[in-house]
Amino acid sequence: MVGFDDQTVNDLEFSTIRQLLEDHCTSDAARRKAQTLEPSAHRPTVTSALQSTDELRRIRVEGHTFPTLVFEEIRGEIKLLEVSGSALTEAGFMRVLQSTRLVNDIVGALHGRERAFPRLCGMLGTVSENKEIVKEIEAVFDPKGGVRSQASADLGRIRINIQTARRQVNRLFDKAMRSCAKQGWLSDTAEGYLNERRVLAVASTHKRKVRGSALGTSKTGSVTFIEPADCHQVNHELEMLRDDERREIVRILRDLTQRIRKHTPLIKAQQRLLVRLDFIQAKVKLALSMDASMPHIVKDLRMDLLKAHHPLLMLAHRGKGLPVEPQHLTLHEGRRMLIISGPNAGGKSITLKMVGLLQAMVQSGLLVPVHPDSAFGLFKQILTDIGDNQSIENQLSTYSYRLNRMKGFLHGAGRNSLLLLDEFGTGSDPELGGALAEVFFEELYEKGVFGVITTHYANIKTRATQMPEAINGSMLFDAETLSPTYHLDLGHPGSSFTFEVAELNGIPADIIDRAKQKLDPRKVKLDGLIASLQKEKTRHVKITDRQLQAEHAASEAKRSFEERAARLEERQESVQRVGKDQNDALVRGKKLQQFIDRFTSGQSNKPLLEDIRKYLSVEATKQTEKADAAARKKEAAQQRKKSKRTKQHTDRIAVGSTVRLKEGRQRGEVLAVKGKKATVAFGEFRTRVELEDLVWVR
Repeated sequence: MVGFDDQTVNDLEFSTIRQLLEDHCTSDAARRKAQTLEPSAHRPTVTSALQSTDELRRIRVEGHTFPTLVFEEIRGEIKLLEVSGSALTEAGFMRVLQSTRLVNDIVGALHGRERAFPRLCGMLGTVSENKEIVKEIEAVFDPKGGVRSQASADLGRIRINIQTARRQVNRLFDKAMRSCAKQGWLSDTAEGYLNERRVLAVASTHKRKVRGSALGTSKTGSVTFIEPADCHQVNHELEMLRDDERREIVRILRDLTQRIRKHTPLIKAQQRLLVRLDFIQAKVKLALSMDASMPHIVKDLRMDLLKAHHPLLMLAHRGKGLPVEPQHLTLHEGRRMLIISGPNAGGKSITLKMVGLLQAMVQSGLLVPVHPDSAFGLFKQILTDIGDNQSIENQLSTYSYRLNRMKGFLHGAGRNSLLLLDEFGTGSDPELGGALAEVFFEELYEKGVFGVITTHYANIKTRATQMPEAINGSMLFDAETLSPTYHLDLGHPGSSFTFEVAELNGIPADIIDRAKQKLDPRKVKLDGLIASLQKEKTRHVKITDRQLQAEHAASEAKRSFEERAARLEERQESVQRVGKDQNDALVRGKKLQQFIDRFTSGQSNKPLLEDIRKYLSVEATKQTEKADAAARKKEAAQQRKKSKRTKQHTDRIAVGSTVRLKEGRQRGEVLAVKGKKATVAFGEFRTRVELEDLVWVR
């Protein structure tokens, strides 16, 4: 269990994630799981949940054979099976049959796939394919869910008698209807159906002329429904037969229930499996809706977010066709507290909430919208203080509420805690509140907590530069338009751009100048310097991104050209081989013609046969040498290609290495290596690159 209180659930909008998950569930049991979903700090539990979800995601995305998980819960049927002498209904048996068939299909789909889908296969446990349940139920029920006449000899006999009686009733009824119609006693509808019996629709003015029993009238009373007297006795017999049929069906169902009862433990296990898979399928649907991936779960406390998106913002923007700026962020033991500053509406709070929500989702076993090379440690507490919270019940102001919240953090947070504090220190006198916030910051730092904090206070930004395990960050603004780029820049505090934004919004220059004069000149100068540096940083990021993208494009273009050149060379060699083969065939044809001429000339064939053997031996040797030469050439080409790759020192490239693109000069740091590709950070620009396109520097 993780410290994850209701306030954190509300602040991070985790309840919305629960609701989205619940909407994707089929069964009530899975919905209840979604409603109570909470983070866990138990690594095996989290890893198992993520891996099982990712396995089912791969099954769906890669098109592997797997049944659609649509079923009805059978909790009521299981309870009846546990009561001796009880009987399931026809509908109940159909639900049991549906569940068993579905589980059989799941077992069949996963058979022999333990290496590809170990978690899903492991979930099967003792559940195996069971044809006996299916056979027993199908022997009694037809495909439409009705009890077969062959279910018992008595039921078959009863139904034959019912059919005979029904035909007799129909004959007698039709005779009576023809007679009444001839007399003109029937209404326009002629007949009806009442209490499972055919009745004559007689005009009420003629009802006393018809022999039979009146069973009812129309709403207006103008039509009387009469059962012909000749049909009465046979209808009575028919009702008796139907009662016999119902009793026999009850006996058959009770007998079938007794035969199925021995499978109750398996049926319960099947139901548990289906509910688990239903919940996992809901997680897969949620993951696919936000392009989510499975990150790495690591033993140490750290967070390495690559191409991370806020899940709810991504869903909202995707629905509107709007882009979402991915964020890159790293926290670890040596850099565990991030102070984000910058202007309002620049994305500080969204970034902070993104960090918290992604962490909570991962620890709840949910795939998240990050690059799969991202890594998450597991925290025992995820706590927030975000937004304008007031306690009306306890008559607390926002500031008092936040102080109470901070008191809880100071008392209970520690090295396994992740704190997310928005607008840190606000709500009181800026100078006094800033001083208190700085002390809170120092106390939390000393406790070893991990945290993301947003603030406008200069003293907090300054204090962060003096703490080795804290780092400043800022949300970049476009240097020309002063509009937010929603791009997080690590290592530098951000300016609020207070005066610049005011000027952009048409506030007169003399008012802005008067405001500046009321401030300490050193503060104005410092904020101006930060703003200037941030503008320069934004320009540098744009230039660097364009340069790296150009270098990457050039590298890809060169690779494409080399591949086309290699294919062209191979085609030319193929044409030359075909020409040589044709010449060789022509020579062999002439030689064969010479052998034929000698054979038909009437001379002795013994020397001829010897010459043919020698010729075939020579040709076989030539073919062998030709094949060997081709193989050596192919192997040499592969060695050259391998040697070319080896020259790039790819074997020395690891996480933390400094590298550059083969076609560029910009240096970057390797963040992750997976297979033949590496994730490299060139300043703020991150990309995945083939290892063979990188040059190891140090």
